[in-house]
Amino acid sequence: MSSAEGKGLQFVVRAGGRLQGSFRVPGDKSCSHRSVMFGSLAQGETRVSGFLEGEDSLNTLKAFRDMGVEIEHSAPGELRIQGVGLRGLKAPAGPLDLGNSGTAMRLMAGVLAGQSFDSEMIGDASLSARPMGRVIAPLTQMGAQIAGDENGRPPLKIRGGAPLKGIAYQSPMASAQVKSAVLLAGLYADGETSVTEPAVTRDHTERMLAGFGYEVRRDGLTTSLTGGGELRGTNVVVPSDISSAAFFMVGASIAADSEVTLQQVGMNPTRTGVIDILRLMGADITLSNQSSTGGEPVADITVRSAALRGIEIPESLVSLAIDEFPVLFVAAACAQGRTVLTGAEELRVKESDRIQVMVDALRKLGINAEGTPDGAIIEGGRISGGEVDSHGDHRVAMAFSVAGLVAGGDITINDCANVNTSFPGFCDLARAHGLNVAPV
Repeated sequence: MSSAEGKGLQFVVRAGGRLQGSFRVPGDKSCSHRSVMFGSLAQGETRVSGFLEGEDSLNTLKAFRDMGVEIEHSAPGELRIQGVGLRGLKAPAGPLDLGNSGTAMRLMAGVLAGQSFDSEMIGDASLSARPMGRVIAPLTQMGAQIAGDENGRPPLKIRGGAPLKGIAYQSPMASAQVKSAVLLAGLYADGETSVTEPAVTRDHTERMLAGFGYEVRRDGLTTSLTGGGELRGTNVVVPSDISSAAFFMVGASIAADSEVTLQQVGMNPTRTGVIDILRLMGADITLSNQSSTGGEPVADITVRSAALRGIEIPESLVSLAIDEFPVLFVAAACAQGRTVLTGAEELRVKESDRIQVMVDALRKLGINAEGTPDGAIIEGGRISGGEVDSHGDHRVAMAFSVAGLVAGGDITINDCANVNTSFPGFCDLARAHGLNVAPV
């Protein structure tokens, strides 16, 4: 079909090209969300630099403004937040609209559970289909009065004034969002709150709480804190987002004669699974200028073209690369041999069912791919041109943009407007460094 009618914003990717240059991708989305949340809940002023100007994090910013927090957006990526303290938020005039962000809704559920006022959180069609029972259950155990629809999905309504008590929560899933929701509710709870997970997940919440002066204790897979303390305003420097860098890491790996250096990317050890997986596949990746900013390790990442090979992805790396799998599926499609992913059922409840959406689209582009309940089996081959649907998932749209570098023909990607939730300016930055992609 040549008409874009009914397909939302499309990306058209001209086949071929190579990636070159040294540049910086936008700020980390996870850290951007938390910088606004914790700065708002702190005593005193917090200054943030490197804040991601994407729709998701801007919706978080607006939500806290709607609850009475004074946030000055002084320059692109620069915020000055006048914290109101843990008990200083005010009742919003209406529902808090979190747009497309599951991270914001789940973390804010923990914060709002401890407030004295009633609140409601809503989101777009994609967010409204995502499961919230995973945070409703532990928060209810803590004493929160919180409910979604009959299926545990948004909108979420929270009754204020419920006294919270600390719990020792054994999480059935490896989810940083669940862990963070429980810990944030624990700030308001009587006694100690702990979360024990089945696997390591990203630890931005723990690191940033410590940066705001709140004691967080870690023992293996258990994280705990004691309620009743306070956060103190501080300066936060948001590193570049490794999830955004991943598109260029894969692109430079698969496209001949490519070399890119991605500057000052966040290297949090709970987020570097994408580098480990690509290296296992034979990618040429080197790190330099390693340092730390705002409690988060950062480095420059240089990636050169390499012949990738199919692998069985270690399950121990899955939770450390959960957001990068759409573009890793593209890497697998370009690798020699078979790639097998298991232990990744979480991908089925992201912004889309990322397993099914990616498998269906890869098949349309001539790749032999099969979905399984908790992963996929992908046979490396030759990506052809064609038309695919991102189902409104920003990471799927960008993954297939990168696939155009090695495609046998042009690729048209439907429903791409949500790319702005995590990577505003993606097309402009990608074009500037060799990827021929344009919105239509």
